Amino acid sequence: MKKILYITSIASLFFIASACNKKLDVQPQNSATPDQIKTSSDVQALLSGAYNQLQSYSAFGEQLMLIPDLLASQNQVDWVGTYANYKQVKTKKMVATNSIASSIWGNSYKLIGICNTVLDKLSVVDTADQATVEGEALFIRGTMYFELVGLFGKPYSDGAAATNLGVPIVLDPVYFYDSTKNKPARATVAAVYAQVIKDLQAAITKLPASNGVKANKYSAAAILSRVYLNMGDYPNAVTQADDVIQNGGYSLNATYDKEFNNTGNTSEDIFAIQQTSQSNVGTSNQGLTTFYAPNDILPSGRGDAQINTGYFGYFEPQDFRGTYVTDGVSIAGANGTYPNKWQQFYKVIPVVRLAEMYLTRGEANLAAGTTTGADPIDDINTVRERAGASDLTTVSGSDFVDERFREMGFEGDRFWTLKRLKMTVDGLGYDDNKIVLPIPQSEVDVNKSIVQNGGY
Repeated sequence: MKKILYITSIASLFFIASACNKKLDVQPQNSATPDQIKTSSDVQALLSGAYNQLQSYSAFGEQLMLIPDLLASQNQVDWVGTYANYKQVKTKKMVATNSIASSIWGNSYKLIGICNTVLDKLSVVDTADQATVEGEALFIRGTMYFELVGLFGKPYSDGAAATNLGVPIVLDPVYFYDSTKNKPARATVAAVYAQVIKDLQAAITKLPASNGVKANKYSAAAILSRVYLNMGDYPNAVTQADDVIQNGGYSLNATYDKEFNNTGNTSEDIFAIQQTSQSNVGTSNQGLTTFYAPNDILPSGRGDAQINTGYFGYFEPQDFRGTYVTDGVSIAGANGTYPNKWQQFYKVIPVVRLAEMYLTRGEANLAAGTTTGADPIDDINTVRERAGASDLTTVSGSDFVDERFREMGFEGDRFWTLKRLKMTVDGLGYDDNKIVLPIPQSEVDVNKSIVQNGGY
């Protein structure tokens, strides 16, 4: 039963049409033929499947936010749950068979595979929709490669991106598994970043300024600003963030709490994951709300992830963000405090929002010695004023580091910030092997071209 081995490997996750488009006549198997995708609506359905996968607990529905926060848990998150795989992440004692690493890897390559198929089938898409469909697929693929290389590779900031191993780059659809070519090796970190930039830049040119709750050109620009910031390319980070601020038509919500637990996007959401009672990340064993909501929050808060008391030391008494919390108890009976950001099931999950763009533009301008769009102190104070914090009269790089923590705590940002700035992560060096996820052992077993990360 050789195909069973491929279930978690790259090869089998490139394209599983039956999971994405039930109206296609595709048998439940590990491949699909090109002629089974015949119409524009077929391709659109595949693309909808990609958005659905972004909602998954293996993506932005949980793990792409919670796992970085568990890796950078100091003064942020305490894990009081019994799930051993999450505890391994928190204690930096992961093993190569850790199921979280496997689920992130597998879901990400499934998403990439769907996008590759969509891009391959653009010719059957209605002419009026082709550019937008292409842009959405490029946006999703670029975003997933960025997440993958940040979690499974060493940080770009360590100066060895041209030689450090990142993740395999796959740009073509795979309709039939071929053991002679469908076992790609890991590309370098630099090569993956180059592909991410290429995808996102192309997405910006293809996507409309407005696209409902789906990705638009400013969604791509916002993620691209993250990419450049992680590379230390401050002028380009400023350019992308400033474009979103000046031209995207977004505005900060009047109060901090209005940004979270909403049934639809707010004026601040540049890209967000939609959830409803019919379509959601889960309500029992997975999902941000499942883990961050105390046990008395229905339908099934577990309360396994609690706020570390050190987090409150970052706030002035009048800063609303330091009080935007709920006391409660975990499913295992541990008393603690929880972030109110993730207290209601079936609500929108912001992935990138306007407040981040102000902090990115401000920090990047400060590092570059420029004032494009605004003075750095004005950008940081724009964010602080909304939260009720006092205005700063001077600003430094460390001010932006701390402000990002206050503003975007429990949103997965701290891990990326510490690593890009070469700061310690829970007492470990920013490039320590213990804060790089293992390549799933099942992938290494199947694909002999894959080199495992150090320490595993």
